[in-house]
Amino acid sequence: MAAPGPVHEALAALPLVDHHCHGAVTADLTAGPFASLLTEGAAWPGVSPFDTPAGVAVRRHCAPLLDLPRHAPPADYVARRAELGWREVNRRFLTAAGAEVFCVDTGFAPQPLTTPAELAAAAGATACEVVRLERVAEAVLARGVEAGEYAAVFRAAAEEAVRRPGVVAVKSVAAYRTGFALDPERPTDAEVTRAARHRPAHGGRLADPVLVRHLLWTAVDLGLPLQLHTGFGDADLRLHRADPALLTDWLHRTAGTVPVLLLHCWPYHRQAAYLSAVFEHVYLDVGLALHHTGPARCRAVLEEALEVTPFRKLLYSSDAYGVAEFHYLGALCFRRGLAGLLQDRVDADELSPADALRIADWTGRDNARRLYGPPVSEPEGPPVADRDGPSTSEPARDPGGRPTRKV
Repeated sequence: MAAPGPVHEALAALPLVDHHCHGAVTADLTAGPFASLLTEGAAWPGVSPFDTPAGVAVRRHCAPLLDLPRHAPPADYVARRAELGWREVNRRFLTAAGAEVFCVDTGFAPQPLTTPAELAAAAGATACEVVRLERVAEAVLARGVEAGEYAAVFRAAAEEAVRRPGVVAVKSVAAYRTGFALDPERPTDAEVTRAARHRPAHGGRLADPVLVRHLLWTAVDLGLPLQLHTGFGDADLRLHRADPALLTDWLHRTAGTVPVLLLHCWPYHRQAAYLSAVFEHVYLDVGLALHHTGPARCRAVLEEALEVTPFRKLLYSSDAYGVAEFHYLGALCFRRGLAGLLQDRVDADELSPADALRIADWTGRDNARRLYGPPVSEPEGPPVADRDGPSTSEPARDPGGRPTRKV
């Protein structure tokens, strides 16, 4: 194996911005529950989640942080986790991730998870919140709002939610609820009222195509960056409906409004890359594909995503949920995979060393800071220049020129 070069060293030392993740479980996990969190699928008889690329990567790369040998047996791994306790386990992995900011989606919590503040405290970092708009809409519907009042009440509730301290973005899981093959036009008031009138009597999941369209357009009106789950997810997803290319007509209509961040994307990361190359307001990450492919293959995913993606359009996220191992493993995969491909381009004289270092900074930290703003914990002082020159003291602005909130 070749010795790490300057790009490896720079990425290893770079404080990352994990622009989309979830909390870590606040409980000591036994073997079954821990194993179930290693996969997006179910725990099937005779098929261990440890026998997956993610499970193998956890045993190889996470075991040493628990004072275990590499490739520790699953039983030893789970026992050591329990011995240390969830607080210490979370602290070790979150600290080792080396992120300066975590942007935390708080809208999915089927079990107790760390709050953004608790995640930040364990990591010695800063955290902020991403508001999942489906949760806001479902809460409004569950209260029994009149159909004709739904649009206004939801808008007011969403505006209240994004005014909470630390909120920097909104998110939609439309990919799960309806998929993206939606009418791209903004629905009329009459259409929204009619759809709200036929909602389930006791609330439930927001899955009506008209109400989902209304939610996406409301997100645009809120003025904050909009994160959209695309591609890979659990079995609740219909993958063929989660292809971000299906959003093309809607992206034409929303050009010049808010940044649209396509999350995760695999296996549609090439489609997402195309969209980022032709629409000013579109960005992407490869998210949970990093830890689910592991260090052995994450570089290939990053290389495919970067085939046509402008370097200012790729961000880092872990999409870690439940086990803090994934906050760490996502960061490890990103650093190693990106460093390897950039260093190879330098060695082939396809990139200058300065260009490679600038791209590393952009994708790992500065692209997110440009969209969401610098961390609020940053000390006051003179402007600090990126390697490409622009000052980071200027407030982040969306494509329409409006300042976005600080992380």
